[in-house]
Amino acid sequence: MRVTIIGGGILGTAHALEAVRRGHEVTHLDRETEARGATVRNFGLVWVSGRSSTELDASLRSRELWERIGADIPGVGFRPAGSLTLLRTPREVAVAEEVAARPDAEARGFTVVEPDRARALNPALRGKFVAALHCSLDAAVESRQAMPAIRDHLAGTGRYRWLPGTEARDVTGRVVRDDRGGRHEADVVLLCPGAAHGGLTRDVAGDLPVRRVRLQMMQTDPLDEPLTTAIADGDSFRYYPGFAGTALDALRHDEPQDPVAAAHRMQLLCVQRLHGGLTIGDTHEYDEPFAFDVDEAPYAYLTDLVEQFLGRPLPPIRRRWAGVYSQCVDPGLLACRHRADDGVWVITGPGGRGMTLGPAIAETTADLLEL
Repeated sequence: MRVTIIGGGILGTAHALEAVRRGHEVTHLDRETEARGATVRNFGLVWVSGRSSTELDASLRSRELWERIGADIPGVGFRPAGSLTLLRTPREVAVAEEVAARPDAEARGFTVVEPDRARALNPALRGKFVAALHCSLDAAVESRQAMPAIRDHLAGTGRYRWLPGTEARDVTGRVVRDDRGGRHEADVVLLCPGAAHGGLTRDVAGDLPVRRVRLQMMQTDPLDEPLTTAIADGDSFRYYPGFAGTALDALRHDEPQDPVAAAHRMQLLCVQRLHGGLTIGDTHEYDEPFAFDVDEAPYAYLTDLVEQFLGRPLPPIRRRWAGVYSQCVDPGLLACRHRADDGVWVITGPGGRGMTLGPAIAETTADLLEL
């Protein structure tokens, strides 16, 4: 079959990879010369640990797919590093112990560990914490290099054509017309627009049940030692549905977040890039219009928190950025998958789960469309 894919982010690229893997020919367009949205403005985490029960199977499947992709395409930088959620209070420990006692804890790779065991898993953690929730199944990829690496791999098949800097302007039937005068006939058209909910997306699908979420993140110069796992703090319990329960209710009631963390709806996530720098975040903002600048208070808060866990100063901050991603408003859906016309589909809205779930969402789409 001939498949035309609009959008060069993780969803578009994962769908291209899946379609080519199944023997089809793919034409892949993006208005930018390289992905610039949420696909590259993230941690690169394949995050199994906090997913809801409805997301867990898909997350585990996606991790399997990422491991396979990483074996076939080393440039994506897949590594099964696991994670440690570092706990500072008895209430946070209670949440970890509750989820580690559930029937699905083994499937999630959950174990509550003492500080000495956490430091054995990640010797860079010389600071203060009282326990940690270890998730052995969490993993990471290099978000800034994964898409080019996948495209290079696809180009070698002879069944993939990448058209960067080419904006799709119209989809009529299963014909895509672009701003360079190109006309692309297909058996299937997949529009993966990320957070671009207007323009062509609205022309094709109308107003979808999605919203946009803004975040702030940063990256340091290389740390002079390995951070062998990703790390998170207990505030991450507040944002991931897999941790819901009576212990989390008690935590929220008895231990309000730090005022800066609460004001910016913050959690700590931190992962080391292959070049040694640390990617650190993040915040959540839901009400548009979003600011065009970034606030310094969250960066100062996160810097202090990571330094407490490491027991040492961070390397200098090299980059700061904001990003916007698309989130389906129905928490029961992994993404918004909308059939706009015969053979024309729009897929968007995985929220902050795009990097984790991209391969599994693409596999499900391909099954649904019988590709």
